[in-house]
Amino acid sequence: MISDSKLVDHGTGTPVVATMETEAVATKALDSADDPEIWVDAKDSHRALIYATDKKAGLYVYDLKGKQVQFLAVGPMNNVDLRSGLNIAGLPETIVAASDRVKGGAALFKLDPATLQTTPWGFVAMPTSEAYGFCVGVTKANQLTFIMVGKTGDVTQSLITTENGQPKATVMRQFATGSQSEGCVVDDVSGRLYIAEENTALWQYGLDPASGTARTAVESLPSQKLVADIEGLTLLRDDGKTYLIASSQGDSAFAVWRVEGEAPVYQGRFSVYAGKGIDAVTGTDGVAALGGQVGPYGKGVVVMQDDSDTDGEAPATARVRQNFKLVDWNEIVKALKIK
Repeated sequence: MISDSKLVDHGTGTPVVATMETEAVATKALDSADDPEIWVDAKDSHRALIYATDKKAGLYVYDLKGKQVQFLAVGPMNNVDLRSGLNIAGLPETIVAASDRVKGGAALFKLDPATLQTTPWGFVAMPTSEAYGFCVGVTKANQLTFIMVGKTGDVTQSLITTENGQPKATVMRQFATGSQSEGCVVDDVSGRLYIAEENTALWQYGLDPASGTARTAVESLPSQKLVADIEGLTLLRDDGKTYLIASSQGDSAFAVWRVEGEAPVYQGRFSVYAGKGIDAVTGTDGVAALGGQVGPYGKGVVVMQDDSDTDGEAPATARVRQNFKLVDWNEIVKALKIK
């Protein structure tokens, strides 16, 4: 449960600065913060939440100002993902789920849109090595699917339904990436699944289990775009375009591709530098993004883990506090000159 990242002064990508940061997770000196996800009310973009895991303690919920609004002490959660606006028989409209490193599967939660309170809903076992990476998708047949990435690179994909009011997982596919892997994200529109094999490559698979183990590399290591370890992955939609963002932990940067077409198109890389009273993002792990209006963010927001929430940090700085930074997507667009 300890990160293998090496702290650096700052990243090597094009500089941007964060607009906000969350309160630090309460677990200290244990490399505890890991992975975020973003929810926004489709009817009111100012009603938004950031979910974030503490891989030693549970699941945090923050508002867009970074204030903690809820904490669920459910034990070691590693990666978190969600889907909202679901219209699937037996399932809640919004499902939040996270990889449970102790029980070996996914913990599920329900969000009450009226109160914005999140409550545990259940658990589904997903057979892998240590439950590590995790992502959620909706298939073209309007079925909810979970992908669990075991620490050794073994992957299980399950169909999620209900039985007697509780979630049920049915294994649909199992395969192996080849070595330690974690970050994953599903593109519901294109039917693609992206997985980060940490020291080898960022892979694109098909979401359909019938696609088997076929894959293509978005980027292979060693690379000028990604420096091992490759960590969190996320997608952002902006005016009909889809962007894949990958966390380059080895040099505290984030690489960006356009991926709605047949082949990925590289857009550049950015790093979050110190500014506006907020420290830089270093040793970054999980990352999440959401396009469109998200509260004050007109084109979207990107949220990433900061492995050392410390002013004036240097390679010798101890990781005592970890938190999550918020970056305006529009600032990234301008910095990278994305058109």
